[in-house]
Amino acid sequence: MERKTHVKANRKEVMLAKLRKKSCSCTPQKLKNFLMDFFPVLRWLPKYRCKEYIWGDVMSGLVIGIILVPQAIAYSLLAGLKPIYSLYTSFFANIIYFLMGTSRHVSVGIFSLISLMVGQVVDRELLLAGFDLNDDAPPASGDGSLQNDNLSNTTAFNLTIVGINAECGKECYAIGIATALTFMAGVYQVLMGIFRLGFVSIYLSESVLDGFATGASLTILTAQVKYLIGIKIPRSQGHGMLVITWINIFRNISQANLCDVITSAICIVVLVTAKELGDRYKHKLKFPLPTELVVIVVATLVSHYGKLNEVYASSVSGAIPTGFIPPKVPEFNLMLRVALDALPLAIVSFVFTVSLSEMFAKKYAYTIRANQEMFAVGFCNIIPSFFHSFATSAALAKTLVKTSTGCQTQISGVISAMVVLLVLLFLAPLFYSLQKCVLACIIIVSLRGALRKFRDVPARYYVNKVDTLVWVVTMSASALISTEIGLLVGIVFSMLCIIVRTQRPRTALLGQIQDTSFYEDDLEYENLSTVPKVKIFRFEAPLYYANRNYFLKSLYRLTNLDPNLEAARRKKYEKKEKQHLKKGNHRTANGLGIGETTLQLVPKQIDFQALVVDCSSISFLDTTGVNTLKEILKDYKNLNISVLLACCNPSVIDSLKRGGYFGKDFGCMQEMLFYSIHNAVLFAKDQK
Repeated sequence: MERKTHVKANRKEVMLAKLRKKSCSCTPQKLKNFLMDFFPVLRWLPKYRCKEYIWGDVMSGLVIGIILVPQAIAYSLLAGLKPIYSLYTSFFANIIYFLMGTSRHVSVGIFSLISLMVGQVVDRELLLAGFDLNDDAPPASGDGSLQNDNLSNTTAFNLTIVGINAECGKECYAIGIATALTFMAGVYQVLMGIFRLGFVSIYLSESVLDGFATGASLTILTAQVKYLIGIKIPRSQGHGMLVITWINIFRNISQANLCDVITSAICIVVLVTAKELGDRYKHKLKFPLPTELVVIVVATLVSHYGKLNEVYASSVSGAIPTGFIPPKVPEFNLMLRVALDALPLAIVSFVFTVSLSEMFAKKYAYTIRANQEMFAVGFCNIIPSFFHSFATSAALAKTLVKTSTGCQTQISGVISAMVVLLVLLFLAPLFYSLQKCVLACIIIVSLRGALRKFRDVPARYYVNKVDTLVWVVTMSASALISTEIGLLVGIVFSMLCIIVRTQRPRTALLGQIQDTSFYEDDLEYENLSTVPKVKIFRFEAPLYYANRNYFLKSLYRLTNLDPNLEAARRKKYEKKEKQHLKKGNHRTANGLGIGETTLQLVPKQIDFQALVVDCSSISFLDTTGVNTLKEILKDYKNLNISVLLACCNPSVIDSLKRGGYFGKDFGCMQEMLFYSIHNAVLFAKDQK
């Protein structure tokens, strides 16, 4: 077979062609394509199937919007900020992601882990500025007006060194730190998008994503249990949160609120029953059942008129301030202080968003653009930072609720934003009596899909043991250490598994299938015939520096011959023979005659005269791999054993040519390289 001649392109011409293609000229078509790529909503919104999608989008948007309100109270405490700032964050993030995001289902907004990372930086900077972290602001008053907001920590500090006005209270300085941190995180994410670093999402394998989702679901479930049974325990932070939280739960189980326990039991039974019926009869239902919305409305009415908070001390959402604060540019000097802290925040936020986007895109059979997701999340941080908001990310719990309530597109995000806007302006008092245990029930029931992954472990193990191990490690690390570290552990561990599998791949000696020209593993198949005087060796991995030694050891073990040891042994005997001949002794060191010496040089007769290496599974060779093949070629040649290569792909052949395996003029190439194992075997049989 003749190889095609590939003309090498002139790099200078290629670069000039690319520059001409990406010229700075602004034509209407280029502007249109740019806008449609930068704002994906322009592509899918005109094709929106209103009759088919609107009901699910409205229902999911309403439910997520209602869930966002009480979550803002808890997550803003993690961030060390007031709940109103979480509502701002949720409102702006949903609008911006609707315009720029490529995922149809993820819910972008406040997220516990991101809130915690923001809170750690805020607390550190407050301490450095001299504020007392224990001096908390008083609870929100009943009128919920920002105009009546009085800062409890109004001690004046000289903060001109960080660019803040001479007098700034604790809350003013805290939100200043949070917005500066958020702005820098968004800038990092946009820069990563410009430099096309979204490719990192390809390292999130299915096993890593499933393990991450399951581990994060366990963490979320654990965090909701205290609301489920109505006990007051400190929110655990840092590594090992799941274990610490469960220890605190069992220590305080005697303090469980009976009203919350009964409410939770009723809500879970209703939600699970409705979900199971919905799954069973979904082909008969024209739209998903709005069970979560009905449960929230009924539970709020029961809690309000039954006075569950006053009579039974059941935990409720409470009052939330209303109104908007004028926008403000984040302080540049504060950005410099938090620049390093913003980098891990940007990476974690992006990885969470892309991993969830990939997971739900796979589940619902569509694709996302990782680099555009980077831009979307980046601007979800940059723009809201001017409106007193902090960092955002996709949230697993709300995304699961979103999909379970029939979400079809990011129209649901706009609906959620409108719900948050109504709460910000008018409806905050209506959610005062909504029990937190009801919201916990909705979140926990929405996790059932991810938790069902445990039932798939036996089937997963049967299909692939290594992928199951990756899933278990990722899930365990996400649950027992922390979610962001769990995702990192999963990615690193999956890569290590690939490296280990290429370092110690399958190796085999092949036998011939009778009356055919095909060859297979002698240990795996019955009735294979050995080829006289020929050994056929298969190596099922690329040959590179990390598995060179394993390649040689496997080859020597399977062929039962180490050419280096054999050559050394022969040299040793030849040296002894010369010494005996010089002394005039015609008998060798073994007491044999000279004629018998040759037989004694090879105590175990070499039973083959040709070695065929099946290269069909060797996808590439590095310099070490080429040198290894040259080494065995030389070593076996010293023993009068020819080495023949079969089934090499063009990349491997080119590497061998460049490495000088076939000699300078490639004259012996036709006697060393064959396009099939059978051709190599026939050539070996014809050799004398």
